Amino acid sequence: MSTIELNDKKIQILEVAEKLFSEKGFEGTSIRDISKEAKINIAMVSYYFGSKERLLEALILHKTVDLKLQLENLLLEEIEPLEKVNKLIRIYINRICLNKGIYRVLHFELNNKKRERSLNAFTELKKGNLKSVESIIKQGQNQGVFRKDINIQLITPTIIGTFFHFHMNRSFFEELFDLKTEEMFNNYITNDLTKHIQQTIKALLVYEN
Repeated sequence: MSTIELNDKKIQILEVAEKLFSEKGFEGTSIRDISKEAKINIAMVSYYFGSKERLLEALILHKTVDLKLQLENLLLEEIEPLEKVNKLIRIYINRICLNKGIYRVLHFELNNKKRERSLNAFTELKKGNLKSVESIIKQGQNQGVFRKDINIQLITPTIIGTFFHFHMNRSFFEELFDLKTEEMFNNYITNDLTKHIQQTIKALLVYEN
């Protein structure tokens, strides 16, 4: 499915769908639930998206296509390779923080065979994003800054996996690091966790002294 043209009504439907899918799951949410929450006629939801599966597909594209653009723009920036990778990590962490709902939906739906068609667009998007990451790493390799024996395909899972382990064990880390408020928790992600991930990826990429 190509990127859809979005008007205010479509965006409203997608925002409500993300909220309900993340709270009740894809199977536990009906088109009727979405139309009721969005205060939009059920026929209009069907008219815009056709089916719940197509709505999920549109939601995934709507929430993830800007990451593709950010990575493509980063690739063109004339900055040092390690600075570019650090910026890449910040982009990923920022996008996940802003779109926790859709990533929660994807976490539960990615292994569901029934949802393969809806997730094909997301798979193609991930392949494109991986090519951007590969190009960024290869720029550093060509400059002799990064090692040649890196498994580039595992860089993104290392970034995202570390973030989600932290976030899915939130109460444990809140107690461990004395993060008493939402602001403190989010600031820890923005600063300390991001820096830790940057140091981890640097250790994987850069030659040992």
